[in-house]
Amino acid sequence: MGVAVSSYELAKTVSMAGELGVVSGTGLDQVIARRLQSGDESGDVRRALAAFPDQRIANDIIKKYFRVSGRTENATFRPTAKLSLEPNLPTWELVIASAFVETWLAKENHDGLIGINLLEKIQLSTLGTLYGAMLANVDAVLMGAGIPTEIPKVLNLLAQHQPASLNIDVAGATIKYQMTLDPELFEFKKNGELHRPFFFAIVTNHVLAMYLSKDEVTRPDGLIVERPDAGGHNAPPRGKIEYNEEGEPIYGPRDDVDYEKLRAVELPFWMAGGYSTPEKVSEAQEVGACGVQVGSLFALSHESGILRHLKDQLLANLLDAVLKVKTDAKASPTGFPFKVAGIHETVAEEEVFRARPRLCDMGYLRTAFEREPGSLGYRCAAEPIDAYVSKGGEEPDALNRKCLCNGLMATVGIGQIRPDGFEEKPLLTLGSDLAGPRQMIEMYHKGWSALQVIEFLLSSDILKSTEPVSLAQRG
Repeated sequence: MGVAVSSYELAKTVSMAGELGVVSGTGLDQVIARRLQSGDESGDVRRALAAFPDQRIANDIIKKYFRVSGRTENATFRPTAKLSLEPNLPTWELVIASAFVETWLAKENHDGLIGINLLEKIQLSTLGTLYGAMLANVDAVLMGAGIPTEIPKVLNLLAQHQPASLNIDVAGATIKYQMTLDPELFEFKKNGELHRPFFFAIVTNHVLAMYLSKDEVTRPDGLIVERPDAGGHNAPPRGKIEYNEEGEPIYGPRDDVDYEKLRAVELPFWMAGGYSTPEKVSEAQEVGACGVQVGSLFALSHESGILRHLKDQLLANLLDAVLKVKTDAKASPTGFPFKVAGIHETVAEEEVFRARPRLCDMGYLRTAFEREPGSLGYRCAAEPIDAYVSKGGEEPDALNRKCLCNGLMATVGIGQIRPDGFEEKPLLTLGSDLAGPRQMIEMYHKGWSALQVIEFLLSSDILKSTEPVSLAQRG
């Protein structure tokens, strides 16, 4: 759910209700640094850092980023280092500690289950984020928008504090590129072997599920089968891509799931994308799913990280039946379709998007490219077009690309203000299936809590009779 929308507060509430609460693992180094610079009014970040197993690292982070008086008006956030194939030690430390903080806070003072969701595309932070979350005893890792074949092995190695490597996608590569995290750089071994979390691969169809499951090295512990209605990034349609009159990619029969083949994989699976009503939860169980993964209903809940005034706009538009969510084929620098919710004074509006100067100062969605064997550069399709082209990018690939990094940060209240006074505007994402939210807004005109979402989803008489088995019960 974007950046810090599924925050520790939301994940903790869901977990304490007996479900799997999931924190977003995207951009956590930036999120934690900006929370500290905003004053950490609740003290939560500093309390979690006080539990971090290396207090030298924790104190260095607090010294570098914490502002006692918070963020003054029009003040810019101090930037964190852009990730690269060979990050320096402080960069590793911030990534690891930030994942620890978010996971630790979500797990604080209860024994429910907490997962963390990572985007396959953001490879350069994956190893550090996984290790940090595991130091906080994360229960599950969810990962997709790609083919996460290496993650089971990585989790096995990191659980034993062993060096773990990840192949890095590099445009125009003539040699193999790997990123390695060596826990020997740190002092965490003294705490003993770590808990190895479940790994749930996010897939869009039975084909990828079958591919991942055929080898024990790549076989996940379970699957999240995500349909095109899901919010955030979507897989493109299979085969030749066609578009509707709104410029949205059209999904067809080839994108449907063959449930017989999916069940034959013999892995537990959960359905996602358009499963926001009790009836759809029952439907998922009827095809063999253990349950569902739900985003939009929780993104609209009181506990989510979306700024209150933005959430109020979403709910008001939902109540008035004017809320629109577009599958924008051009928005994301990744090239994947991305769901954009149309809200006033956000990047979804053309004039707001055009008013923003093109720049890439966080770089999570950059593409690595080979300058020459052994030497890499990085480009982003949302950076200035001439810069992108000078790095080997094609101009058509850069047209109409939005800076998701800055837009998503602004959505949760930690958007950057430039030295010239320019303030980053929010960018909101939701799933395109609004059946569940429409039913909820009729019951709760002023919004709803995460617990009310769970109560709603489990309200079907059919569902009650099937006695669904929770992840905790599955062991």
